[in-house]
Amino acid sequence: MRIALGADHAGFEYKDRIAQSLRDRGHDVLDFGTHDATPVDYPQYGFAVGEAVATGQADRGIVVCGSSLGIAIAANKVPGVRCAPVAEPYSVELARRHNDANVIAFSERLTGWEMIERMLEVYLTTPFDGGRHAYRVEQLFEFGDAQRARTIKDLERGEVTGAQTPKELFSAS
Repeated sequence: MRIALGADHAGFEYKDRIAQSLRDRGHDVLDFGTHDATPVDYPQYGFAVGEAVATGQADRGIVVCGSSLGIAIAANKVPGVRCAPVAEPYSVELARRHNDANVIAFSERLTGWEMIERMLEVYLTTPFDGGRHAYRVEQLFEFGDAQRARTIKDLERGEVTGAQTPKELFSAS
């Protein structure tokens, strides 16, 4: 698998360790930096990894910052990216199985290295379940003018209407 990596100054040490772990497992790594503690703007690294995944230059991406939050928000600005900030293996599994997360965000300041290693393994080996989840994942990219108008009407009514899974997908995984 080809995996894009990016981190800011608060995540570069884990990013470097992740890169080595990926190479040791036989994966190709696209390392967009950063490579030291000199302060940098995390959005640029989230954007770079997101674009690499969205354009097919990488199969998946991993971003790291101090909290995992800012860099995940940045990556999610790229159309086609589904980035989940995660803190333990079960959230990683659900992000892959239910949300088809193609980028994952780790925190260097809040998560120990052993936990990162376990989450990395789950991220690399967990498939997307598809089925009813595929239908929902498609909706993640529908927020344009029509969806916004529908959402504003829901706000005015004080309730969401029409949010129903098609019956043929009930038995899907």
